Amino acid sequence: MKHEKIPTTLTNMVMIYDQDGNVLVEDRLNPAWPGITFPGGHVEADEPLVDAAVREVWEETGLKVSQLELCGIKDWLEADGSRYLVLLYKTQTFSGQVKSSREGNIFWTKLADLKQLKLASGMETMLEVFLSPKYSEHYLDTTNGRHDNLLK
Repeated sequence: MKHEKIPTTLTNMVMIYDQDGNVLVEDRLNPAWPGITFPGGHVEADEPLVDAAVREVWEETGLKVSQLELCGIKDWLEADGSRYLVLLYKTQTFSGQVKSSREGNIFWTKLADLKQLKLASGMETMLEVFLSPKYSEHYLDTTNGRHDNLLK
C-alpha cells in the first residue's frame, strides 16, 4: 500500500475552565467564522503543538495556561484534498488578567449557559468532544455535504 503525504493545516482550541463551572469564551469578530468559541489558532511551522496552544491563548486572552489536556480533535478534508486538523485541549490551570484582542471579545460564562449563546458553527458538536470522554474525534464529512460525526 502506497502512503501519501497529505498537506495538513494544524490548529488548536483550548477550553479554559474554573472550579465554579465557568468557561472562558471568545466572541469572534471574523465574518468567515463568527460566534462564540474557545480561544485558539494556527500552529507555526517550527512550533511544538502544545506551545502553539499556549501562545494562542496568551495572544487572544492575556492568560498564561499550563497543564493542557488533549481531549480530542476535529478534522475534515478541504476541497483541494488537504486536511484541516484542530487539536482540542482543556485546562483549569491559568494565571493573568483576561483581556480581549483583535480576534474578539473575551469573557467568562457559565458552562451550563453556553449552549444558549450564539455559538460559532460546529461549536455545539465540538463541546461533546471537550466534555465527554466517550468521544475523541469530531469529523466533518464534506464528501456528501457537511455532516458532523462524533467518533469514539
